[in-house]
Amino acid sequence: MGKISQVSSKYIVNASIEIEGIVDRPDVIGAIFGQTEGLLGSELELRELQRNGRIGRIEVNVEVRNGKSQGSIIIPSSLDKAETAVIAAALEIIQRIGPCNAKIQVKNIEDVRISKRQFVVERAKQLLKKMMEEVLPDSQELADEVAYSVRVMEVQEYGKDRLPAGPAIDESPEIILVEGRADVLNLLKHGFKNVIAMNGTSVPQTVIDLSKEKEVLAFVDGDRGGNLILKELFAVAEIDFVTKAPSGKEVEELTQKEIHKALRSKIAAEQAQLELSQVDTSHAIRRPMIAPMAPPRPVMQQRPATPLSAPALQAGPPSAPQLARPTRTITPMPQPRAPGVKGILDTEEKKKIKSLLEDLVGTRGAVLLDQKLNVLGKVPISELEATLKSLTGGVYAVVFDGIIDKPLVEIAERSNLRYLVAMDSKVNPRETRVGILNDAALSQA
Repeated sequence: MGKISQVSSKYIVNASIEIEGIVDRPDVIGAIFGQTEGLLGSELELRELQRNGRIGRIEVNVEVRNGKSQGSIIIPSSLDKAETAVIAAALEIIQRIGPCNAKIQVKNIEDVRISKRQFVVERAKQLLKKMMEEVLPDSQELADEVAYSVRVMEVQEYGKDRLPAGPAIDESPEIILVEGRADVLNLLKHGFKNVIAMNGTSVPQTVIDLSKEKEVLAFVDGDRGGNLILKELFAVAEIDFVTKAPSGKEVEELTQKEIHKALRSKIAAEQAQLELSQVDTSHAIRRPMIAPMAPPRPVMQQRPATPLSAPALQAGPPSAPQLARPTRTITPMPQPRAPGVKGILDTEEKKKIKSLLEDLVGTRGAVLLDQKLNVLGKVPISELEATLKSLTGGVYAVVFDGIIDKPLVEIAERSNLRYLVAMDSKVNPRETRVGILNDAALSQA
């Protein structure tokens, strides 16, 4: 007798069975063949279909619980959709098995080819991924890898401050001054070799000395942090020209076209100083000023009809009009947050910090925030400790894509930071005066 398995079938009929009594597996199979015999015609006779291999071995699993039998029926089929559905519907006419009442209900008809197709797709993805990882890269990938290695090799340490710089600092009459090592790498990538980085927010002595000898073009990020760096440069160094990245972008993110456009748009240092002063003036105008309150005019009070008390007689003659003492209403100003002392963030502040942390996931970067949680600047994590060491104040919190450890907390304490925020922390918050926040703590806001 030819039979097919579930592996070679196209469809599988899954049905459940409930019997009000105790029966054996052969009783169920006998009822299926016996009660459907002659029902569907000779072409869909179950015995004949099974003999020809169109219907597979009928599997019946029965369990006895509390005097009743329950189980499942599985019928593999290589018929088409319509014929398989007819066979499945025929099972539900069975109402008795042996001496017991029974109920069979078809749960579903499973298309085996769909699961096979899903397996094929998933396996193909795995094989393709393995092939792409193990097979040699194409010529363009090789060229890009070699070019990147050469650019990294071209980054040198210049001067006593060991600043990241390109190979053409000494021979070039003009230099491009940027903020960090990542900016140097991006400019080297696009062919600018006379570039040097400050490697922090404070101006190194090497940069001050170079500014006296060469023409310096300051190329800063297009955010508030870039303005702060320009102010410090103007205070201690001799800057000739200034240019900025587009608003909201950093030098390390710019394409070749954006870099060339920014360099062509450079302005003289004097004009940049004037624009910075105008920006500061506009901020000062928008900032609410607290002016001293002028005393109100004295208000004449009528002499009370009742006799004056002894203290009132001692204060002056009864006939003299009493002047109301000028009163001044003093509204208590909110105390500024003291740096280096842990406090409590409100819900909105936590949401804003959590949003910044989510934006940093996968970037290996860090953002510096002021007291109002405005972004002062962004640095790679590799430069975070050096940046914190060079800070002289003004930074309220640091949010970065990494893990807070003990050395970083010690540097933050010396820099009078209020909060360190990262994905996770190895430091107990009770062991430091710096606020320690991680992703789990912010998610509870």
